[in-house]
Amino acid sequence: MTVKEQIESKLAEAFRPSQLKVVDDSDKHAGHVGARPEGETHFRVHMTSDAFEGMSRLERQRAVYAVLSEEMAGRVHALQLRLSSVSEAASAP
Repeated sequence: MTVKEQIESKLAEAFRPSQLKVVDDSDKHAGHVGARPEGETHFRVHMTSDAFEGMSRLERQRAVYAVLSEEMAGRVHALQLRLSSVSEAASAP
């Protein structure tokens, strides 16, 4: 299983998102600190979930980082998060 697949699986199980997109951006960071030649170090996550309802931006980020603690302690160097509740996503233009 790739790191991307691990991230997708863990987030899907923990948050039951209505929308989840995980993008491996490692190729854009080649040569940067934390980048590895084999990749799978930099990811972008877009997720919408009812689980985020009533949570602050910081609380959402902490919840995601807690679920992905093993990945963050290992191969993943950077994680860009865009997290929203279902009600926020529905009211967005």
